[in-house]
Amino acid sequence: MKTRLIIFLTVVALAEIYSFIAVRSALKSMPNFWKYGLMGLYITVTLATWLGFTLFRAHNWESVPLAVRNIFIAFTMGLWVGKILVGAIMAIDDIRRLVMWVAGLIFTSVSTKETAEAAGGIGGGVTRSVFLKQVALILGGTALGGFIYGLSNRYNYQVRRTQLAFANLPAAFKGLKIVQISDVHSGSFDDHRAVAKGIEKIMNEKPDIIFFTGDLVNYKTDEVQPYKEIFAQLSAPLGVYSTLGNHDYGDYLQWPSKEAKKQNLEWLKQTHAEMGWKLMMNEHVVLERGEDKIAVVGIENWGAKAGFPKYGDMHQAYEGLKDKNIPFKMLLSHDPSHWDNQVVKDFRDIDLTFSGHTHGMQFGIEIPGFKWSPVKYVYKNWAGLYQKEQQYLYVNRGFGFLGYPGRLGILPEITVIELV
Repeated sequence: MKTRLIIFLTVVALAEIYSFIAVRSALKSMPNFWKYGLMGLYITVTLATWLGFTLFRAHNWESVPLAVRNIFIAFTMGLWVGKILVGAIMAIDDIRRLVMWVAGLIFTSVSTKETAEAAGGIGGGVTRSVFLKQVALILGGTALGGFIYGLSNRYNYQVRRTQLAFANLPAAFKGLKIVQISDVHSGSFDDHRAVAKGIEKIMNEKPDIIFFTGDLVNYKTDEVQPYKEIFAQLSAPLGVYSTLGNHDYGDYLQWPSKEAKKQNLEWLKQTHAEMGWKLMMNEHVVLERGEDKIAVVGIENWGAKAGFPKYGDMHQAYEGLKDKNIPFKMLLSHDPSHWDNQVVKDFRDIDLTFSGHTHGMQFGIEIPGFKWSPVKYVYKNWAGLYQKEQQYLYVNRGFGFLGYPGRLGILPEITVIELV
């Protein structure tokens, strides 16, 4: 833990130093009024973000309106990411110059002119270092602007449609329309009307069944209470089924007692029921249409990554299911790492798994034929559809947001899957 903190503080310190140098260099040729004014503004903003961050950590800003907090967090994250980009580019330039200086000392056959050109010049009267400082500032400014722009996308719900064919799907369930949402994180919401429009989008799809795959809250059950009536509007002929995510257990708070934490979880379970959702706690249900049957299995959170709990119990959820001779089975499991680490190994009769958890990191690039986010380096299956032999996994990009109060490139998702 200490090592990670030292690394973090070192990166931040270098980013701040390099950013200051880059800004000072960019303002150098300006008249004194603008130079000192803009530099003063830069220093003031930097100090304000650090002061705000310190107060936020110390007092959690309970009295500050959520909308104000969201704007501050987006601005601060964008500023820090921008500074890290500036620092990275300038550090690379310093390393390059150091290498060329050492090479000039060792390889005496390299002329002074050649060494100087390699170390600094790119032609046209602009040194390579000045050019890289300009590039760094442009990238840093783009990052800040991007994070602020992403605020406008936090309720920009995208309907993603997929058709899946299964040979073992009973005839009566052909054309079954499933809507999945995940990772609501209601404690981050600041706009009831926008959330209601998202729910309206879901109901306009006229789903046969609705799945919610965990993380209804950030930390505490009281976060969802102002939105309970909105989510209670979700309904479908075959029902609404839900499961718990890692944030739903209250594991990320210091509770006054074990009993208080337990009561919070019981209240959350009760809230699912009051909204008309069937919360799946390591269990299964059998759905029937005429003589045909399929099964929905739902487990508590099961994470293969370090730090995420394994409350889920597939063996308990399966109890009695194998004796029912159900040809088609679907699984609700919050964390997609569960699919690779247990489902496809030990439960080969699960045809389709629904997960969430990753949010697509709320940041990345998605264009036709190309999909990328930094979260892919942590989760192999992080957004969309995956297949292994005859088993499928769908990872929802999340309905809500956490941490960064926006979406940049990876938009909030309503999944519509039709079984054919």
